[in-house]
Amino acid sequence: MQPISQVEGSFVDVDGRYVIVVGRFNHHVVDSLVEGAVDSLTRHGVDEANIDIIHAPGAWELPLAIQRALRAVQPEAVIALGAVIRGGTPHFEHVAGECNSALSRLQLEFETPVANGVLTVNSIEQAIERAGTKAGNKGTEAAMAAMEMVSLMRRLEAPSSGDEQ
Repeated sequence: MQPISQVEGSFVDVDGRYVIVVGRFNHHVVDSLVEGAVDSLTRHGVDEANIDIIHAPGAWELPLAIQRALRAVQPEAVIALGAVIRGGTPHFEHVAGECNSALSRLQLEFETPVANGVLTVNSIEQAIERAGTKAGNKGTEAAMAAMEMVSLMRRLEAPSSGDEQ
């Protein structure tokens, strides 16, 4: 019986261009996510000159900004960062749900990793916990996921027609 082959990404071959698209709304939380993402990328060898940061008004606007960046910049990966905090109206569900759905569609459409670091939380306290205190930094985690996916996508590339025979 043939062993099952395994393929996974690493954090070694992660060089390339990264775009971080940031929702400014709740910037007091989101700024920490950006710092975590940039720190993670540079610690793993991504040159700061290859990191673009694009600011959108909020999580609702992230997908359109990401779509345009995917077309114009053609990065190795995009990291979406923002914070949607539940309030007293159904606005939270609409913004969070549509943002998440659109991010998923974009990565499939462009075959480019779009790491989701958009916090969807019930309170400002939960947001602060996920931006670098008790619950870690979700910006860091999103950057790590983006790099791992870049590496994995490279390993899963089909051989070019010149390699076949």
